[in-house]
Amino acid sequence: MGTAPGIAGSPAPEQEGCFLAPDEWTADWFVDMNNTGGPVDVWVVEGVDPADLVTSGEGYDYFPGVIPADRLRLVRADVPPVDDRAF
Repeated sequence: MGTAPGIAGSPAPEQEGCFLAPDEWTADWFVDMNNTGGPVDVWVVEGVDPADLVTSGEGYDYFPGVIPADRLRLVRADVPPVDDRAF
């Protein structure tokens, strides 16, 4: 996470890994949860075996480890917070 807060504004990771969304609806739900006040990016992660995912106590899947940069592809950049979007 570096110095940036989590998408829900937390100062520490919710889990020791990276939450992954199985579909666009879930990805949008995570983006809309953003309350940090700044834009977020959405990435596709290639080559993850679903059997390697762990389900958090809240019911969301995460990959328990580091995902190499060569397995990431940016699909949406600088998505503004919900309050800043025109609907």
